[in-house]
Amino acid sequence: MDVTRQFEAEVERLRAAQVPGASGRLRDLFDFLAARGPDADSASQEEIAREVFGQAEADADDATVRVYVHRLRKKLEDHYAARVDETDAPRIELPSGIYALRLEAEEAAEAPRAVSPPARNPWIGRVVVAAIGLLLVASIAFGMTLSPSRNAIWQPLGDSDRPVLLVLGDYYIYGEIDPVRPELSRLIRDFRVDSEAELAALMEAEPERYGYAEDVGLTYLPVASAYGMQHVIPVLAEAGKDVTVIASSELEPDMLNRYDIVYVGLLSGMGLLEEGVFAGSSLRVGESYDELVDRESGQTWTSDEARTLASPAFYRDYAYVSAFEARTGAQVVVIASERETGLRGISPIVASGDLEGELADVAGSGGFEALVQVTGQQGADLDDRLILARER
Repeated sequence: MDVTRQFEAEVERLRAAQVPGASGRLRDLFDFLAARGPDADSASQEEIAREVFGQAEADADDATVRVYVHRLRKKLEDHYAARVDETDAPRIELPSGIYALRLEAEEAAEAPRAVSPPARNPWIGRVVVAAIGLLLVASIAFGMTLSPSRNAIWQPLGDSDRPVLLVLGDYYIYGEIDPVRPELSRLIRDFRVDSEAELAALMEAEPERYGYAEDVGLTYLPVASAYGMQHVIPVLAEAGKDVTVIASSELEPDMLNRYDIVYVGLLSGMGLLEEGVFAGSSLRVGESYDELVDRESGQTWTSDEARTLASPAFYRDYAYVSAFEARTGAQVVVIASERETGLRGISPIVASGDLEGELADVAGSGGFEALVQVTGQQGADLDDRLILARER
Protein backbone atom coordinates (compact mmCIF):
# COMPACT_ATOMS: atom_id res chain seq x y z
CA MET A 1 0.00 0.00 0.00
CA ASP A 2 1.46 3.39 -0.96
CA VAL A 3 1.95 6.21 1.55
CA THR A 4 -1.14 8.18 0.50
CA ARG A 5 -3.46 5.19 0.84
CA GLN A 6 -1.92 4.23 4.20
CA PHE A 7 -2.35 7.82 5.36
CA GLU A 8 -6.01 7.96 4.27
CA ALA A 9 -6.77 4.60 5.91
CA GLU A 10 -5.23 5.72 9.20
CA VAL A 11 -7.09 9.05 9.05
CA GLU A 12 -10.38 7.17 8.72
CA ARG A 13 -9.47 4.88 11.61
CA LEU A 14 -8.69 7.86 13.84
CA ARG A 15 -11.99 9.49 12.89
CA ALA A 16 -13.91 6.30 13.64
CA ALA A 17 -12.17 6.10 17.04
CA GLN A 18 -13.08 9.78 17.60
CA VAL A 19 -9.50 10.59 18.56
CA PRO A 20 -9.93 14.20 17.36
CA GLY A 21 -13.52 14.17 18.61
CA ALA A 22 -16.77 13.56 16.80
CA SER A 23 -17.21 17.28 16.10
CA GLY A 24 -15.92 20.65 17.24
CA ARG A 25 -12.88 22.78 16.50
CA LEU A 26 -10.36 20.04 17.20
CA ARG A 27 -12.07 17.77 14.68
CA ASP A 28 -12.23 20.65 12.17
CA LEU A 29 -8.49 21.21 12.55
CA PHE A 30 -7.76 17.50 12.08
CA ASP A 31 -9.95 17.33 8.97
CA PHE A 32 -8.31 20.43 7.50
CA LEU A 33 -4.79 19.05 7.96
CA ALA A 34 -5.81 15.55 6.83
CA ALA A 35 -7.30 16.91 3.60
CA ARG A 36 -3.91 18.42 2.74
CA GLY A 37 -2.36 14.95 2.66
CA PRO A 38 0.81 13.42 4.09
CA ASP A 39 3.27 15.39 1.93
CA ALA A 40 1.83 18.89 2.24
CA ASP A 41 3.93 21.84 3.28
CA SER A 42 3.29 23.21 6.73
CA ALA A 43 0.20 25.41 6.85
CA SER A 44 0.63 28.86 8.34
CA GLN A 45 -1.07 29.97 11.54
CA GLU A 46 -2.83 32.66 9.53
CA GLU A 47 -4.18 30.08 7.07
CA ILE A 48 -5.46 27.79 9.83
CA ALA A 49 -7.06 30.71 11.67
CA ARG A 50 -8.90 31.71 8.52
CA GLU A 51 -9.91 28.27 7.19
CA VAL A 52 -10.62 26.44 10.49
CA PHE A 53 -11.62 29.15 12.93
CA GLY A 54 -13.20 31.63 10.50
CA GLN A 55 -10.96 34.51 11.56
CA ALA A 56 -10.89 36.76 8.51
CA GLU A 57 -8.14 38.99 9.89
CA ALA A 58 -5.94 36.59 11.80
CA ASP A 59 -2.67 37.50 13.46
CA ALA A 60 0.45 35.90 12.03
CA ASP A 61 1.16 34.55 15.54
CA ASP A 62 -2.30 33.36 16.55
CA ALA A 63 -2.49 31.93 20.08
CA THR A 64 -5.75 30.07 19.37
CA VAL A 65 -4.12 28.15 16.54
CA ARG A 66 -1.11 27.19 18.68
CA VAL A 67 -3.37 26.02 21.50
CA TYR A 68 -5.48 23.76 19.28
CA VAL A 69 -2.47 22.40 17.39
CA HIS A 70 -0.88 21.52 20.72
CA ARG A 71 -4.06 19.80 21.90
CA LEU A 72 -4.38 17.80 18.67
CA ARG A 73 -0.74 16.73 18.87
CA LYS A 74 -1.30 15.57 22.46
CA LYS A 75 -4.45 13.65 21.47
CA LEU A 76 -2.53 11.76 18.80
CA GLU A 77 0.43 11.05 21.08
CA ASP A 78 -1.79 9.74 23.88
CA HIS A 79 -3.77 7.56 21.47
CA TYR A 80 -0.71 5.83 20.09
CA ALA A 81 0.97 5.59 23.51
CA ALA A 82 -2.00 3.49 24.63
CA ARG A 83 -1.43 1.07 21.72
CA VAL A 84 2.02 -0.09 22.76
CA ASP A 85 1.40 -3.59 21.39
CA GLU A 86 1.03 -2.25 17.84
CA THR A 87 4.48 -0.77 17.29
CA ASP A 88 4.64 -1.98 13.67
CA ALA A 89 1.37 -0.26 12.66
CA PRO A 90 1.48 3.05 10.79
CA ARG A 91 0.67 6.14 12.79
CA ILE A 92 -0.07 9.77 12.07
CA GLU A 93 1.92 12.50 13.76
CA LEU A 94 1.74 16.25 14.04
CA PRO A 95 5.45 17.04 14.47
CA SER A 96 6.54 19.97 16.61
CA GLY A 97 7.30 23.11 14.66
CA ILE A 98 5.10 22.38 11.64
CA TYR A 99 1.36 22.44 11.00
CA ALA A 100 0.97 19.33 8.86
CA LEU A 101 0.16 15.67 9.47
CA ARG A 102 2.80 13.09 8.67
CA LEU A 103 2.60 9.33 8.33
CA GLU A 104 5.13 7.39 10.35
CA ALA A 105 5.46 3.94 8.78
CA GLU A 106 7.07 0.82 10.25
CA GLU A 107 10.62 1.80 9.29
CA ALA A 108 10.36 5.15 11.02
CA ALA A 109 8.89 3.55 14.10
CA GLU A 110 12.28 2.07 14.91
CA ALA A 111 13.90 5.51 15.18
CA PRO A 112 14.14 7.26 18.55
CA ARG A 113 11.01 9.23 19.36
CA ALA A 114 10.67 12.57 21.09
CA VAL A 115 9.68 12.21 24.71
CA SER A 116 6.38 13.84 25.59
CA PRO A 117 4.94 14.35 29.10
CA PRO A 118 3.56 11.04 30.37
CA ALA A 119 -0.14 10.29 30.45
CA ARG A 120 -1.69 10.31 33.92
CA ASN A 121 -0.73 7.24 35.88
CA PRO A 122 -3.20 6.57 38.71
CA TRP A 123 -0.55 4.60 40.59
CA ILE A 124 1.83 7.56 40.99
CA GLY A 125 0.11 9.15 43.97
CA ARG A 126 -0.61 5.74 45.50
CA VAL A 127 3.02 4.62 45.31
CA VAL A 128 4.31 7.87 46.81
CA VAL A 129 1.80 7.82 49.66
CA ALA A 130 2.39 4.12 50.35
CA ALA A 131 6.13 4.73 50.43
CA ILE A 132 5.70 7.42 53.08
CA GLY A 133 3.59 5.02 55.12
CA LEU A 134 6.16 2.24 54.83
CA LEU A 135 8.95 4.57 55.95
CA LEU A 136 6.99 5.52 59.04
CA VAL A 137 6.15 1.91 59.83
CA ALA A 138 9.85 1.12 59.52
CA SER A 139 10.66 3.97 61.88
CA ILE A 140 8.32 2.41 64.45
CA ALA A 141 10.08 -0.93 64.12
CA PHE A 142 13.46 0.71 64.78
CA GLY A 143 12.22 2.68 67.78
CA MET A 144 12.35 6.08 66.09
CA THR A 145 8.87 7.10 67.24
CA LEU A 146 7.08 6.62 70.53
CA SER A 147 4.23 4.13 70.81
CA PRO A 148 1.64 5.70 73.12
CA SER A 149 -1.21 3.90 74.79
CA ARG A 150 -4.55 4.28 73.05
CA ASN A 151 -6.90 6.92 74.39
CA ALA A 152 -10.71 6.98 74.12
CA ILE A 153 -10.62 8.47 70.62
CA TRP A 154 -9.10 5.27 69.24
CA GLN A 155 -10.97 2.69 71.30
CA PRO A 156 -13.80 2.11 68.74
CA LEU A 157 -11.20 1.54 66.03
CA GLY A 158 -9.35 -0.92 68.25
CA ASP A 159 -12.56 -2.85 68.92
CA SER A 160 -13.58 -2.96 65.25
CA ASP A 161 -12.87 -5.95 63.01
CA ARG A 162 -12.50 -3.78 59.92
CA PRO A 163 -9.13 -2.84 58.40
CA VAL A 164 -8.23 0.86 58.41
CA LEU A 165 -7.87 3.26 55.51
CA LEU A 166 -5.49 6.06 56.46
CA VAL A 167 -6.64 8.82 54.10
CA LEU A 168 -4.33 11.75 53.41
CA GLY A 169 -5.73 14.99 52.01
CA ASP A 170 -4.10 15.61 48.64
CA TYR A 171 -4.44 18.23 45.90
CA TYR A 172 -4.48 17.90 42.10
CA ILE A 173 -1.98 19.94 40.12
CA TYR A 174 -1.60 20.20 36.35
CA GLY A 175 1.03 21.45 33.96
CA GLU A 176 0.84 24.48 31.73
CA ILE A 177 2.98 23.59 28.73
CA ASP A 178 3.83 26.26 26.15
CA PRO A 179 4.74 24.37 22.94
CA VAL A 180 6.64 27.35 21.56
CA ARG A 181 8.45 28.38 24.75
CA PRO A 182 8.71 25.25 26.91
CA GLU A 183 11.06 27.01 29.32
CA LEU A 184 8.02 28.96 30.55
CA SER A 185 6.11 25.78 31.45
CA ARG A 186 4.93 25.49 35.06
CA LEU A 187 2.87 23.46 37.53
CA ILE A 188 -0.39 24.98 38.77
CA ARG A 189 -2.74 24.42 41.69
CA ASP A 190 -6.13 25.77 40.61
CA PHE A 191 -9.00 25.53 43.11
CA ARG A 192 -11.41 25.10 40.19
CA VAL A 193 -9.63 21.91 39.13
CA ASP A 194 -9.56 18.85 41.38
CA SER A 195 -9.27 16.04 38.84
CA GLU A 196 -8.22 15.12 35.33
CA ALA A 197 -11.89 15.10 34.27
CA GLU A 198 -12.48 18.62 35.56
CA LEU A 199 -9.37 19.84 33.75
CA ALA A 200 -10.55 18.28 30.49
CA ALA A 201 -13.95 19.96 30.84
CA LEU A 202 -12.37 23.38 31.41
CA MET A 203 -9.96 22.91 28.50
CA GLU A 204 -12.99 22.40 26.27
CA ALA A 205 -15.10 25.18 27.80
CA GLU A 206 -12.36 27.81 28.22
CA PRO A 207 -9.57 27.09 25.73
CA GLU A 208 -8.25 30.64 25.95
CA ARG A 209 -7.41 30.09 29.64
CA TYR A 210 -6.76 26.34 29.80
CA GLY A 211 -5.56 25.65 26.27
CA TYR A 212 -1.96 24.99 27.37
CA ALA A 213 -3.06 22.89 30.35
CA GLU A 214 -1.98 19.28 30.51
CA ASP A 215 -2.57 16.49 32.98
CA VAL A 216 0.83 15.34 34.26
CA GLY A 217 -0.28 12.68 36.75
CA LEU A 218 0.62 14.63 39.88
CA THR A 219 -0.98 15.43 43.23
CA TYR A 220 0.75 16.84 46.30
CA LEU A 221 0.46 16.44 50.06
CA PRO A 222 0.94 19.23 52.63
CA VAL A 223 4.15 18.73 54.62
CA ALA A 224 2.17 18.71 57.88
CA SER A 225 0.54 15.42 56.80
CA ALA A 226 3.85 13.66 57.48
CA TYR A 227 3.85 14.99 61.05
CA GLY A 228 0.31 13.74 61.47
CA MET A 229 1.23 10.28 60.24
CA GLN A 230 4.23 10.17 62.55
CA HIS A 231 1.88 10.28 65.53
CA VAL A 232 -1.10 8.34 64.15
CA ILE A 233 0.61 5.27 62.71
CA PRO A 234 2.13 4.12 66.06
CA VAL A 235 -1.34 4.18 67.61
CA LEU A 236 -2.77 2.06 64.80
CA ALA A 237 0.23 -0.27 64.93
CA GLU A 238 -0.20 -0.81 68.67
CA ALA A 239 -3.85 -1.70 68.06
CA GLY A 240 -2.73 -4.34 65.55
CA LYS A 241 -4.72 -2.77 62.73
CA ASP A 242 -4.26 -3.68 59.07
CA VAL A 243 -3.61 -0.22 57.56
CA THR A 244 -3.78 0.88 53.92
CA VAL A 245 -2.59 4.40 53.08
CA ILE A 246 -4.33 6.25 50.24
CA ALA A 247 -4.81 9.81 49.04
CA SER A 248 -8.24 11.39 49.48
CA SER A 249 -8.55 11.68 45.69
CA GLU A 250 -8.52 7.86 45.53
CA LEU A 251 -11.25 7.36 48.12
CA GLU A 252 -14.44 5.83 46.73
CA PRO A 253 -17.86 5.78 48.46
CA ASP A 254 -18.07 1.99 48.73
CA MET A 255 -14.85 1.89 50.76
CA LEU A 256 -16.84 3.05 53.79
CA ASN A 257 -18.68 -0.28 53.59
CA ARG A 258 -15.45 -2.22 54.06
CA TYR A 259 -13.02 -0.06 56.02
CA ASP A 260 -12.78 2.17 59.04
CA ILE A 261 -11.45 5.60 58.08
CA VAL A 262 -8.78 7.82 59.61
CA TYR A 263 -8.36 11.15 57.84
CA VAL A 264 -5.20 13.24 58.28
CA GLY A 265 -4.90 16.50 56.38
CA LEU A 266 -6.30 19.96 55.81
CA LEU A 267 -10.04 20.66 55.73
CA SER A 268 -9.75 21.60 52.07
CA GLY A 269 -8.34 18.18 51.14
CA MET A 270 -11.12 15.99 52.55
CA GLY A 271 -12.79 15.36 49.21
CA LEU A 272 -15.89 13.19 49.44
CA LEU A 273 -15.43 12.78 53.22
CA GLU A 274 -16.32 16.44 53.78
CA GLU A 275 -20.06 16.10 53.26
CA GLY A 276 -20.45 13.16 55.66
CA VAL A 277 -18.23 14.67 58.33
CA PHE A 278 -19.99 18.03 58.47
CA ALA A 279 -23.51 16.68 57.89
CA GLY A 280 -23.55 15.56 61.52
CA SER A 281 -21.48 18.44 62.87
CA SER A 282 -22.44 21.55 64.81
CA LEU A 283 -19.87 23.38 62.68
CA ARG A 284 -19.70 24.16 59.00
CA VAL A 285 -17.01 25.38 56.62
CA GLY A 286 -17.23 29.13 56.04
CA GLU A 287 -16.66 31.15 52.89
CA SER A 288 -13.26 29.48 52.57
CA TYR A 289 -11.54 26.51 54.17
CA ASP A 290 -9.74 29.01 56.41
CA GLU A 291 -13.03 29.43 58.32
CA LEU A 292 -15.17 27.25 60.55
CA VAL A 293 -18.55 28.58 61.68
CA ASP A 294 -20.78 27.55 64.59
CA ARG A 295 -24.15 26.72 63.01
CA GLU A 296 -26.14 27.91 66.04
CA SER A 297 -24.32 31.03 67.23
CA GLY A 298 -22.70 32.07 63.95
CA GLN A 299 -19.32 32.50 65.65
CA THR A 300 -16.46 32.17 63.20
CA TRP A 301 -12.92 30.90 63.75
CA THR A 302 -10.57 32.02 60.97
CA SER A 303 -6.93 31.05 60.45
CA ASP A 304 -4.40 33.90 60.25
CA GLU A 305 -1.62 31.68 58.92
CA ALA A 306 -1.88 32.58 55.24
CA ARG A 307 -1.60 36.32 55.96
CA THR A 308 1.13 36.12 58.61
CA LEU A 309 3.31 33.10 57.80
CA ALA A 310 6.17 35.07 56.20
CA SER A 311 6.54 37.48 59.14
CA PRO A 312 7.74 36.76 62.70
CA ALA A 313 4.32 37.75 64.07
CA PHE A 314 2.28 35.26 66.09
CA TYR A 315 -0.90 33.97 64.48
CA ARG A 316 -3.79 31.59 65.18
CA ASP A 317 -4.75 28.47 63.28
CA TYR A 318 -7.58 26.06 64.11
CA ALA A 319 -7.58 22.28 64.20
CA TYR A 320 -10.69 20.11 64.00
CA VAL A 321 -10.95 16.62 65.53
CA SER A 322 -13.92 14.30 65.33
CA ALA A 323 -14.75 10.63 65.83
CA PHE A 324 -18.06 8.98 65.01
CA GLU A 325 -19.72 5.97 63.42
CA ALA A 326 -20.86 6.50 59.84
CA ARG A 327 -24.16 5.16 58.51
CA THR A 328 -22.25 2.34 56.85
CA GLY A 329 -20.95 1.18 60.21
CA ALA A 330 -17.47 2.55 59.56
CA GLN A 331 -15.63 4.10 62.48
CA VAL A 332 -14.35 7.49 61.31
CA VAL A 333 -11.62 9.58 62.94
CA VAL A 334 -10.85 13.02 61.48
CA ILE A 335 -7.68 14.93 62.32
CA ALA A 336 -7.77 18.11 60.26
CA SER A 337 -7.00 21.81 60.34
CA GLU A 338 -7.58 24.99 58.43
CA ARG A 339 -3.85 25.41 57.71
CA GLU A 340 -0.68 23.43 58.36
CA THR A 341 0.25 24.80 61.78
CA GLY A 342 -2.97 23.47 63.28
CA LEU A 343 -2.30 19.97 61.94
CA ARG A 344 1.20 19.96 63.44
CA GLY A 345 -0.21 21.05 66.77
CA ILE A 346 -3.19 18.71 67.05
CA SER A 347 -1.54 15.46 65.92
CA PRO A 348 0.45 14.74 69.12
CA ILE A 349 -2.57 15.70 71.24
CA VAL A 350 -4.96 13.15 69.70
CA ALA A 351 -2.27 10.44 69.77
CA SER A 352 -1.26 10.99 73.39
CA GLY A 353 -2.00 8.37 76.00
CA ASP A 354 -3.94 10.74 78.24
CA LEU A 355 -6.45 13.31 77.03
CA GLU A 356 -7.21 16.24 79.28
CA GLY A 357 -10.23 18.22 80.41
CA GLU A 358 -13.33 18.49 78.24
CA LEU A 359 -11.69 16.59 75.40
CA ALA A 360 -11.25 13.56 77.65
CA ASP A 361 -14.89 13.86 78.78
CA VAL A 362 -16.42 13.81 75.29
CA ALA A 363 -13.96 11.45 73.56
CA GLY A 364 -15.57 8.40 75.12
CA SER A 365 -19.14 9.49 74.41
CA GLY A 366 -19.59 7.44 71.23
CA GLY A 367 -19.25 10.42 68.90
CA PHE A 368 -17.68 13.84 69.41
CA GLU A 369 -16.01 16.81 67.77
CA ALA A 370 -13.55 19.37 69.09
CA LEU A 371 -11.94 22.60 67.92
CA VAL A 372 -8.46 23.55 69.09
CA GLN A 373 -6.76 26.92 68.63
CA VAL A 374 -3.05 26.55 67.82
CA THR A 375 -0.75 29.55 68.13
CA GLY A 376 2.00 29.57 65.52
CA GLN A 377 4.98 31.54 64.31
CA GLN A 378 6.47 31.03 60.84
CA GLY A 379 5.09 27.48 60.64
CA ALA A 380 5.98 26.34 64.14
CA ASP A 381 3.19 25.35 66.54
CA LEU A 382 3.88 27.03 69.88
CA ASP A 383 0.78 26.67 72.03
CA ASP A 384 -2.72 25.17 71.93
CA ARG A 385 -6.05 25.87 73.61
CA LEU A 386 -9.29 23.87 73.46
CA ILE A 387 -12.07 26.08 72.07
CA LEU A 388 -14.96 23.64 72.19
CA ALA A 389 -15.64 19.95 72.71
CA ARG A 390 -19.09 18.52 71.98
CA GLU A 391 -20.90 15.27 71.47
CA ARG A 392 -22.10 14.72 67.90
